[in-house]
Amino acid sequence: MNKGQIDRLIGQVSKPVRYMGNEYNMVEKDPASVEIRFAFAFPDVYEIGMSHLGMKILYHLMNEREDTYCERVFAPWPDMETKMREANLPLFALETKDPVSEFDFLGFTLQYELSYTNVLNMLDLARIPLLARDRTLDDPFVIAGGPCAFNCEPLADFLDLVALGEGEELIGDLLDVYKQWKSEGGDRDAFLLRAARIPGIYVPKFYDVEYMDDGRVKAVTPNRDGVPSRVVKRVVKDLDRVYFPDRIIVPFMDIVHDRIMLEIFRGCTKGCRFCQAGMIYRPVRERSLETLLDLADKLIRSTGYEEISLSSLSTGDYSRLEDLVRDLMARHWSERVSLSLPSLRLDSFAREYIEQVQRVKKTGLTFAPEAGTQRLRNVINKGITQEDLSRSLTDAFGSGWNNVKLYFMIGLPTETTEDLEGIAYLARMAVDCYYGVEKNKREKGLKITISTSSFVPKPFTPFQWEPQDTIEELREKQHMLQKLLKLKHVDYSWHDPETSFLEAVMARGDRRIGQVMLTAWQNGARFDSWAEHFSLGRWMDAFTECGLDPYFYAYRKRDRDEVLPWDHIDTGVSKAFLWSEYMKALNEETTPDCRLSCTGCGVRRLGEGLC
Repeated sequence: MNKGQIDRLIGQVSKPVRYMGNEYNMVEKDPASVEIRFAFAFPDVYEIGMSHLGMKILYHLMNEREDTYCERVFAPWPDMETKMREANLPLFALETKDPVSEFDFLGFTLQYELSYTNVLNMLDLARIPLLARDRTLDDPFVIAGGPCAFNCEPLADFLDLVALGEGEELIGDLLDVYKQWKSEGGDRDAFLLRAARIPGIYVPKFYDVEYMDDGRVKAVTPNRDGVPSRVVKRVVKDLDRVYFPDRIIVPFMDIVHDRIMLEIFRGCTKGCRFCQAGMIYRPVRERSLETLLDLADKLIRSTGYEEISLSSLSTGDYSRLEDLVRDLMARHWSERVSLSLPSLRLDSFAREYIEQVQRVKKTGLTFAPEAGTQRLRNVINKGITQEDLSRSLTDAFGSGWNNVKLYFMIGLPTETTEDLEGIAYLARMAVDCYYGVEKNKREKGLKITISTSSFVPKPFTPFQWEPQDTIEELREKQHMLQKLLKLKHVDYSWHDPETSFLEAVMARGDRRIGQVMLTAWQNGARFDSWAEHFSLGRWMDAFTECGLDPYFYAYRKRDRDEVLPWDHIDTGVSKAFLWSEYMKALNEETTPDCRLSCTGCGVRRLGEGLC
């Protein structure tokens, strides 16, 4: 490829830095010196993809191998796509600017259902056949991983392989098998069959799906010998021993999370019933304090970043959080390195943490009560109380904070008008907490941001059987909250219910959705997660053209014995446990934190010492 042509092209588009590469800590290798080339693809723009911790980990992990060169590729923004198509320029990797069609693997991380059309668009730009069945030995193997891979059925026809679980645990096995197959020769199916025998690798073409007359799935069964009937996710057992990079790429442009992301633990023990991540990432595994302090030292030295974000599903649940915050601040306070604590739970909020954090820089505080009343918080198993919120806010305002965000969901199962009114009540309570702090101890300029997202029933959660509220119902609830939250010091923001509807369709979709997706993409769908590019009408036309009903996927309540499109995937958490939690939700019963006592979710099956 003419790299001069690429340089001229990127000079004609907005944000050319997205396509330049050559950042600090970028890995450079001679492609001729390696046996495996892996293009790691994030199906969104550079500044979002470069903020993703999983991509950072796997990029550097694969490049630790002498036989492998992992490069990056992101979705070109529409202005760049237009220029590329006009110039007949194929999709290229950032490191070498080589076409990704020349690589051995093109690997997508699936973080959000509304990025799926970008996957198709990137394959087309790369000149790789969209359908897996049309690829030859001259094409890369297309693989996907990430949280959405646990129900990748809408993308099944476009993917050769799917990695289920934690990539650090299985990527080495996959590359080893590929290297052996490549040296011995054979067709694509020969490699895919070897790969399908690796625990955690799912090859969609080796499974047949039968449907009943009413459209429900009848069965998903293997069509090859030696292929497991259920594919079990891979789990890292010891975070202290697993790879974590001590240097990361430092972009030339601002990205969404432009800081060190220090992963303190994985999994969650709280069991919120709407939360897919809390189920699929079980069990909880912590990094030791000593490992985290050592990684922080190395990452600060190797990047020059002046902010560390503690990464996890629920940072406040780390067993040694107070020690970690204190020690990080003691070590790096003189270097003016600040610390941010995302994902704090109200019941784990501690004033001591905050006082340590604000010694260098005062960052915003975000809490997620999720529901406006205790009844509904019990339904979703969100183990916090109004008193937790009041105490946490009072501590925050008394420690000098004046800008707080509170996140809620609307459309949750069993929600009533009283639950929505409860959101406004908590907003007023937050204002009262601020004024309850002595005037000389609080900062001026109070700002409370109330943000609501729409509930989306996700696979592998207790609410996977629940219908979603209709777009009209969600809009009515948003209009109600707009009126209720017209309060001094309070701003209200909300999520578009149309995108939430499509998210639900894709999240619970089966393989038939693939044709709809292809049709929508052919009609111009891409960057569906961006409001300026999303068109529900385009998608509805595609559903009509393909003869599928999207409401069948989003608005239909499932029966207990229904075969779900993802039932052949095993996350470790049993379907029986999820149903039990669903019944408890409808009875407004809570389940305790499983660090206190085992709740019998089933994840112990994946190995000893995990719980």
